[in-house]
Amino acid sequence: MHEVLYWSEGLRVKGLLAEPVKMGDYDGFLYLRGGIKGIGMVRPSRIAQFAQQGFIVFAPYYRGNRGGEGNEDFAGNDRMDAVNGNIIIRNHPSFSGALHVFGFSRGGVMALLTGIEDQSVTSIVTWNGVSDMVLTYRERKDMRRMMKRVIGGSPSKSPEAYAWRTPLHEVSKIKCPVLIIHGEQDDNVSPEHAYQLEEKLKEHDKPVESWYHQTYDHMYPPLDNIATVKKLTAWMKQQRR
Repeated sequence: MHEVLYWSEGLRVKGLLAEPVKMGDYDGFLYLRGGIKGIGMVRPSRIAQFAQQGFIVFAPYYRGNRGGEGNEDFAGNDRMDAVNGNIIIRNHPSFSGALHVFGFSRGGVMALLTGIEDQSVTSIVTWNGVSDMVLTYRERKDMRRMMKRVIGGSPSKSPEAYAWRTPLHEVSKIKCPVLIIHGEQDDNVSPEHAYQLEEKLKEHDKPVESWYHQTYDHMYPPLDNIATVKKLTAWMKQQRR
């Protein structure tokens, strides 16, 4: 694993790259973390889980973190840190040509926005992922102060800023299959985010698959987490164009 410094819209941003020891053909895996700032920061052990499934994995920290320039703005301009992270993977000498995008929690909205901005990605997986920023504001009273500060106000005062951060309005631009994974007991990101996303994708005749778990919350039990990682990465490899 290596920490990488890369350019994103004129800013020097950092991320973590996990690459295979042996040269060969490996699919790319863009890992988009949840949270903001120190909360939900990229963990090497988590990145290793996915890399061990046979991927080149790159995980942006997003601007303003770990010494990177700029300020993280919660699925605003920092979405380009994800899009530009794809360049790191595509330039790797062992890259197979298939690039998959994965987002957890807040990373779900980042993954969807990446698929909207970069229509050449092979697949998207959102796990307990956000899809509607207004819904997040309504559900997470503990996050409202932060969202007002970062986004510029509440949904009633800054509706355009929230709409811009809500990929549900633009899923018609996504060109690849989408896999939705969600625990139906999740209190951090309610399953309503998944239900809305699935409905919107189906409205636009997009290929979508959903794995709902009735008894799981935001963090899956360790053994179920490992099993889900293996299952979702196998699904990704089946989506190669």
